[in-house]
Amino acid sequence: MRSFPPSELVLNSNGAVYHLGLTPQDIAHKIILVGDQDRVAMVSSFFEHVEHRSQHREFVCHTGLYKGKRISVLSSGIGTDNIDITLNELDALVNINLKERKEFSSLSSLEIIRIGTCGILQPEIPVHAYVLSTHAFGLDNIAHFYAIPFTEDEEKLNEQICEHLSLPMGIHPYLCASDKQLNQKLIGPDLYQGITVTSSGFYGPQGRQLRIPNKVKDLNGLLSSFNSEGRKITNFEMESSALFSLGRTLGHSCATICLGVANRPNMVFSKGYENEMNGLIEYVLDRF
Repeated sequence: MRSFPPSELVLNSNGAVYHLGLTPQDIAHKIILVGDQDRVAMVSSFFEHVEHRSQHREFVCHTGLYKGKRISVLSSGIGTDNIDITLNELDALVNINLKERKEFSSLSSLEIIRIGTCGILQPEIPVHAYVLSTHAFGLDNIAHFYAIPFTEDEEKLNEQICEHLSLPMGIHPYLCASDKQLNQKLIGPDLYQGITVTSSGFYGPQGRQLRIPNKVKDLNGLLSSFNSEGRKITNFEMESSALFSLGRTLGHSCATICLGVANRPNMVFSKGYENEMNGLIEYVLDRF
């Protein structure tokens, strides 16, 4: 069994993991991830009972029961750098004896569903549609720091997208599939599925241009025009590539479903989506 010194597995004075501020008893093995701290309370408002509430930095966690199922909802903040922290510390909570700093001989698998918002890249997908990610195409660099065993299909699809985009030197995307069995639970009528682009930012990396010119011309047009045997790029967000690649490598099942709040080809942004987000939350909870 591997052991982890204090400099590598950092704990707080109460034995909680360093950033999340959580101990093993605080979390369920079914976890909903949200970016927005305020969305945690939106999710837990559906619980019959909340047994745990905590906040440490931007990481808010509520654990409770929904129709008899124990579920945790945790805010990660924005970006794949936060997902790197979140996934590693969640895994430590269930697969490392924090007191002895040793890996358990028998490992546990978490089910993690990210509920987020996204920008839509296909003109026919309406604002407020539910978009389920089959894959995440990562424009970030998190997975490059880990020994991730990508499949042959993932590497081929990644290569096809990269050739289609002709990205500038220095940008090295990767692609990872979501968990098929977890996705199957989330499939329903009027749901859209496709490849999700995970961006390292909100403006230039998502094709927006304010005062600094973009290096990649018509990034969104290139992304939306990609088609490999019917597999299309449907949306932009900022977390799923790290979630899928790190989660799977650690032995966890991960999926992402987003509410479309902008249609980029049609240049439309939602005028308000609280009711629609509540609908998506209940949709996920009923299928989790």
